[in-house]
Amino acid sequence: MTAREKSLRRLPAVDALLREPALAGARARLAHETIVALVREVLAEARADLLTGRGERPLAAAALAEETARRAAALLTPTLTRVVNATGILIHTNLGRAPLGASAQEAVARVAAGYANLELDLPSGRRASRLDAVRDLLRRLTGAEDAHAVNNNAAAVHLALHVLASGREAIVSRGELVEIGGSFRLPDILAASGAVLREVGTTNRTRSDDYRAALSERTGLILKVHPSNFVLRGFTEAAARTDLAALARERGIPLVEDQGSGAIDQQPTAWLRGEPRLQEALREGADLVTCSADKLLGGPQAGLILGRRELVARLRAHPLARVVRLDKLHLAALEATLREYLRGEAGVRAIPLYRMLARPLEELRAIGERLVERLVAEGVAGERLELIATEAAAGGGSLPDEWMPSIAVAMRPPGGAVDRFARALRTGEPPIVGRVERDRLVLDLRTLQEDEWDELPVWVAARWKVVERTEGEGQE
Repeated sequence: MTAREKSLRRLPAVDALLREPALAGARARLAHETIVALVREVLAEARADLLTGRGERPLAAAALAEETARRAAALLTPTLTRVVNATGILIHTNLGRAPLGASAQEAVARVAAGYANLELDLPSGRRASRLDAVRDLLRRLTGAEDAHAVNNNAAAVHLALHVLASGREAIVSRGELVEIGGSFRLPDILAASGAVLREVGTTNRTRSDDYRAALSERTGLILKVHPSNFVLRGFTEAAARTDLAALARERGIPLVEDQGSGAIDQQPTAWLRGEPRLQEALREGADLVTCSADKLLGGPQAGLILGRRELVARLRAHPLARVVRLDKLHLAALEATLREYLRGEAGVRAIPLYRMLARPLEELRAIGERLVERLVAEGVAGERLELIATEAAAGGGSLPDEWMPSIAVAMRPPGGAVDRFARALRTGEPPIVGRVERDRLVLDLRTLQEDEWDELPVWVAARWKVVERTEGEGQE
């Protein structure tokens, strides 16, 4: 018998491994079938390692049981958790975009806890549309004839293109063939919708005559796209929306405008200086306007469609609308967020995104000074801390040319172990995500939430000490 065969015979049987004390807790918390599957998974990997000679995995039953117990614990640990955002990016896609306001959180909790009148008119007892309240709020906020909401803006664009231009051409400027996060490209969305892309103009200059020259009996619509995640400067020109609206009316086709991140008149101009507004697009003749509700509106992930009543009705009645519809939790959060804008300035301040945007630099500096003071009190070396001026960004594919002054705490961990410290922050409880700059870990204060200010020094100091201790042991 070879050494490899002897090792294979040493692997415990499934039943024997299940009886190991290390799995007692897992057996109490998981179904028997789940534990058996995990045991077989661990044994199969150990067997494969032996056969291929890939490594020396411990073969003792106790060690294999401990590995199984670790995997069982991982199965029971939620992967989605709250994260402290200290990156300085307000609408952080990897961190779930912007946080919801208190009213939206309460609305979600209220309908999540039990049944809800999602599609029931309580006074009459008859079936109703789940979007009635959101439609009414969007019409009141924007003046649109009608409105619809789907699960994200890519779905909104896809639905509009599929219903209005499938099998026909959609005319788009070459300078507006954008790519959004996750490598999703507008040409791909067009192709998936069944519409045929007809590019006009050049990357930097497209005139209304370019659109006119491309019109034919095959044209389904004109698509105007706001480049919300990049900026073109220099020798540039774009066709005016009013000219495109007149051209679309002349030919009897719709002008659809994708505003991407989306902004409305009720938001402060000082914060969104160059951003087009939904109301402006509707006033200047766009037949349909689409945008995200989760970016500049500071709401849940959703795609909004606003515009002419007959066009929105066609989209709403299409079977694809059911495929991309919103569930009760997103609807509750969206409705609550839209109601905040009806309240005016007080409502806007209730949305976390705009509280973060509006926080004065002096207030951030005062928060930073208290944070440094507390960190020193918790045992972090003061000479390794520095309060610095920095810049925060909107993020999320919004306001690419807008940076706002901010304040950050820069930390130089022991032994220069900045990557190890960053990892310790990310993997602790709660996870804290900052950014690494020039061998320093930077915690930007503009993206912190109010309820994190007091606890952050304790969380950070605890992980600092772990890295400090590890570095000290390494030097010994």
